[in-house]
Amino acid sequence: MILTLTINPAIDRTMMVDKLVFEDRGYILSRSEAAGGRGINASHVIHSFGGKTLALLTSGGEIGTRMERSLADFGFHYEAVRVKAEGRVNLTISDQQGLTAKLNERGAPLEEGEVEAVRHLVEARLKKATWLMLCGSIQSGVPDDFYANLIGVAQKHGVKTLLDTDGEALLRALEMKPTVITPNQPEAERLLGRAILTRTQSLEALSRIHAMGPETVILSLGSRGALATGPEGTFEVLPPRVEALCPIGAGDALAAAFVWAIEKKKTFPDALRWAVATGTATAVLPGTSFPTLEQAKAIYKKVEVRPIL
Repeated sequence: MILTLTINPAIDRTMMVDKLVFEDRGYILSRSEAAGGRGINASHVIHSFGGKTLALLTSGGEIGTRMERSLADFGFHYEAVRVKAEGRVNLTISDQQGLTAKLNERGAPLEEGEVEAVRHLVEARLKKATWLMLCGSIQSGVPDDFYANLIGVAQKHGVKTLLDTDGEALLRALEMKPTVITPNQPEAERLLGRAILTRTQSLEALSRIHAMGPETVILSLGSRGALATGPEGTFEVLPPRVEALCPIGAGDALAAAFVWAIEKKKTFPDALRWAVATGTATAVLPGTSFPTLEQAKAIYKKVEVRPIL
């Protein structure tokens, strides 16, 4: 089973508009909302691909109730730690030309006892897991080493870990040598404190991050695909050119598809191919939505994986 944790989930509210411009009006063409957060999104993809997943999350207030109602419609199992603080709402606005703006609430603070309840729930469920995906931001009240400690617990249970976060939580967790990390370009730039503009700089960043401890690094570069390095070598993964409608969630889909593929005993290069294909298939869909296995497979056939010697 692939276990996902979203300690700072949200209701993702999505609006599609005819145009997204400053100092002029646009018109809303459609709007929707659903439970979201990186781990929830990852479970959504894994379940859609036929994998077994359990999503763990926090849930608070009326927003949390709405979020759990939405989760009940997704079809995969979840367990929520009820907290006092009201849940958050994230807003994504996309137009017909593919321009997207995303505005996230930070998330209300958690109490110490609530953080401990999350930790105990994760540890209890690790007994039946093969992977633990630690996904998304942490809110105030959650220690910076929270993910690092969970990686250590997972390692004691023989469970592999994928880390998909940012900032100090990422830096601290790297010390525990997670199995996989999947930073996007802005996250990698913040981690290293430098801009990444060229392919040479991307490869240098990949090498520097790998030297910080993780077994495998997948550096997501958006429409340019990804660079990855691990025990099996270093690879460049190139997607086909597509008309992207909304890139939000593509990184979550990439991480989920990689773990799903590894669980299916696919090779490292082939898992990377599935990862980039699924991320690309997500970007061509409207709003925050995720592809079926068949939609990802159509892109997969056009993805190129090149070894870097």
